[in-house]
Amino acid sequence: MLRQKWINCMVAAITSLTVACSFYNVSPIHAAAAATPAKKMASQPAEIGKTAISAVLMDAASGQVIFEKNPHQKLPPASVTKVMTLLLIMEAIDAGRIKITDKVRTTEHAASMGGSQVYLEPGEEMTLDDMLKSIALASANDAAVAVAESLCGSEEEFVRQMNERAAALGCKDTHFVNTNGLPVKEHYTSAYDLALISRELVKHQVIFKYTGKYDDYLRKDSTKPFWLVNTNKMVKWYAGMDGLKTGFTSEARYCLAASAKRGNFRVIAVVMGEPSSKIRNAEVGQMMDWAFANYTSELLYQPGQVVQSIRVANGRISKLPLVAAGPVAILMRKGQKREDFTSEIVLDKISAPIKKGQVIGFVLIKNSGVETSRIALAAGVDIDKATWWQLTRRTLTRWLTFGSAGND
Repeated sequence: MLRQKWINCMVAAITSLTVACSFYNVSPIHAAAAATPAKKMASQPAEIGKTAISAVLMDAASGQVIFEKNPHQKLPPASVTKVMTLLLIMEAIDAGRIKITDKVRTTEHAASMGGSQVYLEPGEEMTLDDMLKSIALASANDAAVAVAESLCGSEEEFVRQMNERAAALGCKDTHFVNTNGLPVKEHYTSAYDLALISRELVKHQVIFKYTGKYDDYLRKDSTKPFWLVNTNKMVKWYAGMDGLKTGFTSEARYCLAASAKRGNFRVIAVVMGEPSSKIRNAEVGQMMDWAFANYTSELLYQPGQVVQSIRVANGRISKLPLVAAGPVAILMRKGQKREDFTSEIVLDKISAPIKKGQVIGFVLIKNSGVETSRIALAAGVDIDKATWWQLTRRTLTRWLTFGSAGND
């Protein structure tokens, strides 16, 4: 009888304590929600990017800018616009909104596009796989619009989402008006913003199936197969080159957002306003040569890898795995000491419910105490809010076992 009264008193006391504590979360350090801009490396070579109006050389893993020239100048991007179009398509595939094997129907509006195209007919259907080949290799304006309309119902809505996504990535000098980069007023971006978008795109490994090819065929089973040749000829001769997108109009001149990887080190190079395709390719090659010759990258965590697990006091599940939202790597100038670099995890205060993919904090990379980059940490699972009884039982169990009980 006395034992039962004691337990009842304990439950009452713990219930009061649980209700009070449910308004607070005992969690690690609070961090600012938005990522700080990537730091630029201290020294820049004078001999690269000389003829480009604007240029940026970026480490894909950390987002650090290795070289820049007029990085925030607003310029027309021509077909390099399609890096954002491709990004939204990749994200739609990941979200299950469309599959590679799904058929995409061409509207009259899509078929009416001029410039680079694969001559889609109104009503013609192709798989998304073939549409992606057309966009990535042949820079097909008609295919870009056809996929945009298929995903969002109209090109206008797709463009709205392009601008929304650009803002979310931190692009401050970008405004898209169409999906393909055909000349139109108020359609502009910058080399830095294109590097940010390209950095996000290369997180989707499947994109290299398209951008890394030199050639392929469209309508293979028809009487008139259409040969597709990559407009980025560097994929054929530059070691490690696997994308991403060229562009040209008389207004924009020759542009390129390029990606190359050697070992664990992936570099993104963007040039805008080059006088010719030959000079454009040569300057991108020089920029990447300089990066690979002078820098190295040490991978700490792969995208999606669990970095740490933390306790969620009011969660139905009490342990939350935190995964790297992108590759976590240390960019070092060759000759630098690894011990000069440290990694630190900072976390926001959290409380259930939590959605998978929700940003919870960051991994900070520091060089001699100075932050050089940060990568987001995301929730690895969904966690619903615990019921009152779950919280009571969990707390009572810890008390009765002196804190030695495992998590439920």
